[in-house]
Amino acid sequence: MALDSQGILAAVTIAMYIPFLFIAIKLVMKYGKSRGDGWILLLAFSIIRLLGGVLLVAAEAITPANISLYTGGYSLESSGLSPLLLCTLGLLHSMFRTPDGSSRYNKQVRLLQLLGMVALLLTMIGTSDDTSSSGNTMRRVGVILFCALYIILVGVCVYVWTQVGSVMRYHKQLLKVISIALPFLAIRTLYGVLSTFSSSTVSVTGTTESNTSDLAKFNMITGEWQIYLAMDMLMEYAVVIMYAVAGIVLPLNEDYKSADSHQDEYPLSRPQM
Repeated sequence: MALDSQGILAAVTIAMYIPFLFIAIKLVMKYGKSRGDGWILLLAFSIIRLLGGVLLVAAEAITPANISLYTGGYSLESSGLSPLLLCTLGLLHSMFRTPDGSSRYNKQVRLLQLLGMVALLLTMIGTSDDTSSSGNTMRRVGVILFCALYIILVGVCVYVWTQVGSVMRYHKQLLKVISIALPFLAIRTLYGVLSTFSSSTVSVTGTTESNTSDLAKFNMITGEWQIYLAMDMLMEYAVVIMYAVAGIVLPLNEDYKSADSHQDEYPLSRPQM
C-alpha cells in the first residue's frame, strides 16, 4: 500500500531519529545518570519519535485499517513535546551544579518534571479517548501545561543569564545553545496549541467529516502537511541537533574535575539554608 503524506512524513521521522537514537545512547553513557538527566530525556524523546513513526507507517501498510495503530502513533506524536521540554529543563538544571556534582533547586525541578509528566499523560489519554468531551478537555489541558512549562523554562534561562558568572566554564557554552534552541521550542509548542484547538475530536484516520475550524490547517492529522513539517518536525529536529552537537563537542565533564580548587566559585549551586 502506498503511503500518503502523513505516512511519508512518518517514514522520514524514522530515518531522522535512528541515528539520533544511537547518539543519545552515547551521550547517556558519556555523562552517566547523575549528570545526564537531560540526556536521558533526549534518549526518551528519540525513542518516542521512532515508535510513533513505526506505528503510523505500520498503520498505513496494514489492510484493513487498524485504528489502534493510528491511535498509538498519534498519541506518541502529540505527547512527544514533553520529554523535549523536560530535556531542556534537565540541561538548565545542570547550570546550578558545582564541580563536586552538588546542585540546588532540586525540589523545584522535580515539581516541574511532575508537571511535564502530567501533561504527557493528559495528551496521551486525551488522544486515545478521541470521541468524548473529556478526551478533548484532557488534550487541551495537557497542551496548556506544555505552554506553562515552556514559559517557566524561559524564565529559568533568563535567571541563569543574570547569574552567568557563577556558571561553570563549559556549561556557559551549553547555556548559549539552550538559549538558541528556545525560539525553536516556542514554535513547536505553539503548533501543539494550534493543532489541539483546531478540532474538538481526534480523527486518527482522517476519514471523518471535514474540519471547518479557522485553525483547521494546523491540525496534526487532517491539516496541511507543509505546516506540520515546518512547525513540528523541523523545529524538533533543529533542537535535537543543537543539543546532540553540544553534548558531543563540549567537554562538559571537564567542569567536574577540579572540585577541591573551585568550592567557592559557584554560588548558584550552594545548598539553600
